Amino acid sequence: MKSIKHINNAISELDLDVQDILSNTHLNLTEKDNHMLPLLLQKKVLQQTLEDLEYLRSNPPAKNQACGISKYREL
Repeated sequence: MKSIKHINNAISELDLDVQDILSNTHLNLTEKDNHMLPLLLQKKVLQQTLEDLEYLRSNPPAKNQACGISKYREL
């Protein structure tokens, strides 16, 4: 699946952006938090999407049936 590759690339780019923010000595901790929060939220959504796609790749649904991801996810 090409989408898995794209999601992995996006997660890697977000990690680099977070590292750049952390290494920026011109920002105080509050500013770093404010810059990193949206990036970390994006990463969380991408990671959940990645897990869902990997689950579907390993467990494809039967024809004309729901995929069953909600049963797979741990809350």
